[in-house]
This record gives sequence, structure tokens and C-alpha cells, in this order.
Amino acid sequence: MGKVAAGFERMLRQRLRSEFVAGIGAVLGTIGISVGAAFLLIQGAENLHPALGDVASVYCIYTCIALRDLREHAKRVYKALDADTLDSARHAVSMIVGRDTDDLDESAVTKATIESVAESFVDGVAAPLFYAMLLGPLGAVAYRAINTLDSMFGYRNERYRRFGWVAAKLDDCVNYIPCRLSVPFLVLAACVTGHSPRSAFRILRRDGRNHASPNAGLPEAAVAGALQVQLGGPSSYFGKLVKKPTIGDAVRVICPRDIRRTIHIVSVATIAFLACAISLRFIAVQNSLFPTKRVAAEASHTAAPAAVEAK
Repeated sequence: MGKVAAGFERMLRQRLRSEFVAGIGAVLGTIGISVGAAFLLIQGAENLHPALGDVASVYCIYTCIALRDLREHAKRVYKALDADTLDSARHAVSMIVGRDTDDLDESAVTKATIESVAESFVDGVAAPLFYAMLLGPLGAVAYRAINTLDSMFGYRNERYRRFGWVAAKLDDCVNYIPCRLSVPFLVLAACVTGHSPRSAFRILRRDGRNHASPNAGLPEAAVAGALQVQLGGPSSYFGKLVKKPTIGDAVRVICPRDIRRTIHIVSVATIAFLACAISLRFIAVQNSLFPTKRVAAEASHTAAPAAVEAK
């Protein structure tokens, strides 16, 4: 998806004068090709055997969920900090955040990692599962394409202010409902993992909107409250200092071990959200299939005597 989006950007910037129109073209083209490729994969497998179609569908959904990659990147940052290799930690965190990382100290690296893990619970886990539950594998793939476009083009700098506007706003829209449905699972996970669910809920309500994004502040606030640390604050992007409000209270000093605590909270929240999604999907399927079978059975019983009488 990233390569397709980058290809559209190069091509459309050269051929279209309007950056805004070029950005719309890149969004539509990337989503169309991503969903089309997934459809052809599933349909081709289905033609070979229905079971292969199911396998291809599960595979498409699996590729849209980024929990394992998220955990691995965060663990690399933690291991580097634990080994007192700050330069390695800066490099590792630069792979998962958009801010400048060259001058970050240990506390700032830890904070950036926690924010990324918390935010990615929504766009890396909950949202693709939500759209998979509603729209099937093609819905999950469409969401992942939109999220990829936002991560590539959704910056407020000169290069992407107009080109990436549609990608950023579309990502905000598709994350709005999944974010608000999934964030309570972080509060639940705080309780299960031995942290403070009361503080998580309080900070979620108080500081959930202390972010430029309408969605990213909510999971960050829930995690900050659960850990009783302070996130947010000024950060540097592309050499420019951006003043951002803080999220949470600095009840205690943030430390590298909080990265592992955040991973634990997000993992538990993922299991709970997945279990809930599967249960709801199962109930919906049962309610839609059984009446159909019952009606078909009643119709066959009614038709049988009529056919005998006609003979």
C-alpha cells in the first residue's frame, strides 16, 4: 500500500497542477487498488475451493492488524533504553513516530513510545477489527489503506498541507466510531493489569481532547491515567517546535519500564475487544441465518403436500 501511494504521489504531482486534486487522486487510487487486489485474491481462492476463499479472507484481515509489529518495535526501544544505549533507542523510536528524535532524552523517548503504542491500539487493532466485523475483509483492507495514506501524507507541513488534507480528514472520520467504542477496553485492561481504572477514566474524560487529532488523544489519555504519568507536551516536527497540551498528571516520573506496562495494557485490551467483536459477529450471524433456514424449512413442508395433491 505504501509503495502504491508513493507511486501515485509522484505521478499525480507531475501531471496535475492542483495539489489538492492530486491528493484526492492518490487517495482514491490507493484505496481502489488495495481493495481490488484483496477482492481478486479472495475471489480467485474461492473459485479454487470455498475453504481457500475463507483462508484468503482471514489472511487479508490478519495483514491489516498491526499488534505484533507494534509490540516488537516498542520492545526494541525498551531494550535499547534498558541497555543504556540512547542513540539506538532514538533510532528505534524514529521507526514508529513522526516527530524528530535526534535530540530526545530518555524520558522523551519513553513518552513518544507510550503515545505511539496507545494510539496504535485504535488504528492498528480496534479499527481494522471493527470494519472487518461490519464489512468483512474488504472493509478491513479499505481501512488499512486509508490509515496508511494518513501516515504517509497526513502532515501539516508545506509538502502535504494541501496534498494530504483529504487523507488526514478521511482517517479522522473512519477512526471516530471505532476509537470511542474501543477506548473503554483500555480502562478495563487497566483494572485487569493492576493499574488504576479510576484514574484512567478520569483522565480520559478530562484530557481526551487535548490533542490535534479528534481520536488520538483518547487512548493516550486512558493509558496516561492508568499509568499515572504525563504524556503530550511540546514536540519537534521537521525542525519546528509544536506546542501541544499535556495529557495526564505527573503523579510519578515516567520510566522505560512504563513501555512494557503499556504493551501489557494494550495486549489485554486487544484480547477483550477481539472477544467482544467475535461474540457480536456470531450473534448477528445466528440471528440472520436461523430465521432464513426456518422459513425455508416451513416453505418446503408446505410445498410437499401441495405437490402431492397436484399429482
